[in-house]
Amino acid sequence: MSTTTTAVVHHRWSDIPTEQINPSIARQFICAERVTIARFELKRAGVVPRHAHENEQVSYIVSGALKFVFDDREVVVHGGELIQIPPNVPHAAEVVEDCVAFDVFSPVRQDWVDKTDSYFQR
Repeated sequence: MSTTTTAVVHHRWSDIPTEQINPSIARQFICAERVTIARFELKRAGVVPRHAHENEQVSYIVSGALKFVFDDREVVVHGGELIQIPPNVPHAAEVVEDCVAFDVFSPVRQDWVDKTDSYFQR
């Protein structure tokens, strides 16, 4: 019989530090054992440069709009919509309208934890 202990953790976004990634993008995130969830505030005309990662990604746009740019197409995702991006798929994003978005990643975004996600600075 397994005796695994589980700890339930309650978070408030208001208690999580905001990182100003660049002048157009602010990020908050927490990591659980196997996932990372992030809250982004993005300003119109901002850009997330092309990158790829081992993590599966699901992005939910709360308000505004983001244009995701892939090798074979572009997809504009509006408030109330979401997009699923498989692992290792190169992509970029352009902020079409001021935007609030939540991203969920699995496994954990270790590059964020280690502060090695320099692609935002390109």
